[in-house]
Amino acid sequence: MGNISSNISAFQSLHIVMLGLDSAGKTTVLYRLKFNEFVNTVPTIGFNTEKIKLSNGTAKGISCHFWDVGGQEKLRPLWKSYSRCTDGIIYVVDSVDVDRLEEAKTELHKVTKFAENQGTPLLVIANKQDLPKSLPVAEIEKQLALHELIPATTYHVQPACAIIGEGLTEGMDKLYEMILKRRKSLKQKKKRARSSGCPALAGGSHL
Repeated sequence: MGNISSNISAFQSLHIVMLGLDSAGKTTVLYRLKFNEFVNTVPTIGFNTEKIKLSNGTAKGISCHFWDVGGQEKLRPLWKSYSRCTDGIIYVVDSVDVDRLEEAKTELHKVTKFAENQGTPLLVIANKQDLPKSLPVAEIEKQLALHELIPATTYHVQPACAIIGEGLTEGMDKLYEMILKRRKSLKQKKKRARSSGCPALAGGSHL
């Protein structure tokens, strides 16, 4: 994707929202990214927010403002407000909690269908891959019906273990890459719209 460091100055801070059902491991992901160590967490009542400068991978040095929103059913109506016009969405899934994958799918599809979120890059973190009964990534992608998301939604599914941090750097690199591609695409469409006198439509393609 070229020299990623040349794009760093284009961003002051990326706005990233982290969603998922309760107990999926969202807050563990958040603090693993911030401190690069395991932090024992409690269920999120409301949200957690942290500004984090990524310290590893090709996105090293990128500043991100993360919003980790509680996943309990009563809190999910808040997801729409927190995810509005965000640069990227991280959706954390418990790879072992097979019984709630249908529920996770329903909530994910709701979020991506909001008008403000259409086309927003999506990183699905298939968490708890270290556990023996975890579903493989291909099965999680199928169960979440990611192929049924609106065509404008670019996504990547990343196997991970948030407790030890495995997979998180690779996932954030993919998310950053998708954000860059979307911004470039939108910029090109605006340029074409100005030259043709027609409004541009946002869009994208699956990676």
